Amino acid sequence: MNTVHKLNAIKDYIYTVFNDDATGHDFFHMKRVAFMAKHLAVMEQADHFICEAAGWVHDIGDRKLFSNRAHALKELDNFLQSIDCTADEISTIRKTVEDISFSKGKTPANIEGKIVQDADRLDAIGAVGIARTFAFGAAKGQLLWHDHADKRDETSVQHFYAKLLHLNDSMNTAAAKQIANQRHQFMETYLQQFFREWQ
Repeated sequence: MNTVHKLNAIKDYIYTVFNDDATGHDFFHMKRVAFMAKHLAVMEQADHFICEAAGWVHDIGDRKLFSNRAHALKELDNFLQSIDCTADEISTIRKTVEDISFSKGKTPANIEGKIVQDADRLDAIGAVGIARTFAFGAAKGQLLWHDHADKRDETSVQHFYAKLLHLNDSMNTAAAKQIANQRHQFMETYLQQFFREWQ
């Protein structure tokens, strides 16, 4: 199976796993990350197939989304084997996504991992990132915001200050930094308007 057919098969697999997600980690998030990773791979002269494939599968096994991480990753390995991915391709895809999570506080070792990390973080900021933040908060029963400081940590808007406003400075590649700057400015403008209206 050539790389085009493999990527189409991976896309179909990801659809079956994430098509009904309501937390902002749905099929379309995976699609945006995969396509952005491919775009950045072209700009950074990295492996296009590994970047796009890893972009599609990057949330498989995420503890926020899967109760049994090991089982989800084993199923992914079995699937990749079934579409004739080589042992080296499977190992590289797994290595690429291993350290992209913000919560781990790590920078991936390979350029493909840095690219997928950038692509995932770009989808967390800007207009889509704002929408995803409130979708996740609603799915988890969070308030939008709270006037009392001791309640703010439980709100969706606080997530901007805990994570999203820091992502602009964490981009690995020059291409991602350019995109991130514009999206970061949009979030700052949005928050200014939010608090004007909140009051």
